[in-house]
Amino acid sequence: MSTTEFAARLGVSDRMVSKWEQRKDTITLRPVNQAALDTFLAACDPDVHTRFASLSRSLDTVLPAQGNPEHGAQLTQGHTRHPHDGKTMAFVKAGTFLSSEENRPVWLSAFSIDVYPVTNSDYARFVTATGHRAPQHWPRGTCPESILDHPVVFVTWHDATAYASWSGKELPTAQQWEKAARGPRGGIYPWGDQPTPAKCNSRESGIGSTTPVSRYHSGVSPYGVYDLCGNTWEWCSTRTEPGRHALKAGAWTSPFARATPSAFNDASASMLDDDTGFRCCVPESAVPVVGER
Repeated sequence: MSTTEFAARLGVSDRMVSKWEQRKDTITLRPVNQAALDTFLAACDPDVHTRFASLSRSLDTVLPAQGNPEHGAQLTQGHTRHPHDGKTMAFVKAGTFLSSEENRPVWLSAFSIDVYPVTNSDYARFVTATGHRAPQHWPRGTCPESILDHPVVFVTWHDATAYASWSGKELPTAQQWEKAARGPRGGIYPWGDQPTPAKCNSRESGIGSTTPVSRYHSGVSPYGVYDLCGNTWEWCSTRTEPGRHALKAGAWTSPFARATPSAFNDASASMLDDDTGFRCCVPESAVPVVGER
């Protein structure tokens, strides 16, 4: 493909790709760009893997392992692992952030939030432990292995709240969710102010379904949180009116313009669809430390 097409797939500028080519084996990629490249490679077929490995064997490029993104993952600074459901959580310090499309300064207490949305694999353990009903897209109540690392969907707000309670957590408020996405400086998107649809799974991606929660490395927030733009809408605890709750993130079914973290959306608590999931959070006082911050 052309340099421009390749850059768009990675979510970087074509000038950046040209710079990599000029510097050849003297280059050290920034971690976010290396992750974006590895994500792209992971979606390619084995022949591409083999060819790339032969060309770059001396550069220590790592293709990410398939399966549960939580399994065996090394904790990064500011991340802990929750002792109940084992999910990695990112710590968000207390302080002011810019909230909503009006960029109003809002102060929030510290909290931790799941680095990844709740996956089908996570939800399967909850279903097994509690007898809660399985999502309707699981054949005979069993999740297909092909989507174990995708975000769970077809869950109502009540289903999401039940999982949160079982895991010793709660759903984030809309403001907690937004701060985790925009960071302390109030970026328009998790990765900054540049509108880059290639950094998330929105309608423009053309994928037509959910994707693994760890796919979009170049789209992480300043706190290292994934999928805060696109893939699935996510339930929040914030009630917008009786029987309705806030939704954040946009989804694979939605245009990129709706994925802005400051944008408003809500739905009936009984709504469930193929593009709606959730993640959990805990206040700082309730975060048992397992690992290092």
